[in-house]
Amino acid sequence: MQIKQATTDADIFKCYQVMKVLRPHLIEENFLSLIKEMMTEGYELAFAEEEGKAVSAIGYRYLQYLAKGKHIYIDDLVTIEEVRGKGHASQLLDYVFAIAKEKGYKAVTLDSAHYRFVAHKLYLNKGFNIVGHHFSADF
Repeated sequence: MQIKQATTDADIFKCYQVMKVLRPHLIEENFLSLIKEMMTEGYELAFAEEEGKAVSAIGYRYLQYLAKGKHIYIDDLVTIEEVRGKGHASQLLDYVFAIAKEKGYKAVTLDSAHYRFVAHKLYLNKGFNIVGHHFSADF
């Protein structure tokens, strides 16, 4: 399995089918421009591929908070159903952990929906702790 940083339009677009699993509201025609706009705001996208097809993807950004200092925040982590259990998400997390360590950051953080039990098992096995609740006010 190879992990690649999505920097070209072709690589970014490869991730659409994977991201749609986690974010079903995404529209194919808008995906490339949306990701490129997010990249101007610090979003980075990496993916694992098999046989030239993206099968797992991770979206993350570099942040600094008073509470946590400099850290990497994971926006998105998803693997297509057909290849779940093969370690792709775990390897993408290791990829981001390595970037954080290389930069001297002390943490990687993420939020996860309360019903994503399989994902929670992975996060706990990778050393994440449940440290709070995430609140959202939608308008």
